[in-house]
Amino acid sequence: MTGEAAAHPFRAAVAPLVDAMGGELIDPERAEDGDVVLSWEGREVVAVRLPRLSASLGHMLADLERRHGRPLAELDRRTKQSVVRALEERGAFSLRHGVETVAAALGVSRFTIYNYLNRDGGSGSS
Repeated sequence: MTGEAAAHPFRAAVAPLVDAMGGELIDPERAEDGDVVLSWEGREVVAVRLPRLSASLGHMLADLERRHGRPLAELDRRTKQSVVRALEERGAFSLRHGVETVAAALGVSRFTIYNYLNRDGGSGSS
C-alpha cells in the first residue's frame, strides 16, 4: 500500500472489522472482481478482499479460540454450548460439513452438536 493510503485513518478504522471477517486490506488499484473498494470523501482509499466462504468457518473457530484463550476442545460444556450458539448465529452450520468441522474443533460428536442446536431451537442444517 502507498504510504499515504496505508496511514489513512479510515483504513485503520476498518482494519479490525476486516480482520474479524478474515478479509484482507489491499490497494484499491489491485482490486479484482469480487473485492469491495471503499472510498472516503470521494477518493478510493482501500479495497477489501473478502475471504472464501470455505475459509470462513476456520476463521470463526480460530477467532473463538483466541477469545477463550485456549483450544475449544478444552472448554467446559456450558461454554461449548455458547460457542455453538454463536456459530449458529453466524451461519456456520449452513456451510457444507459445518457440523462435522465444529464437532471436531470442540472435541464432541456430531450428535452432541445437534443436541446443542436443538436445545436452543436452532435449525441444525448441514
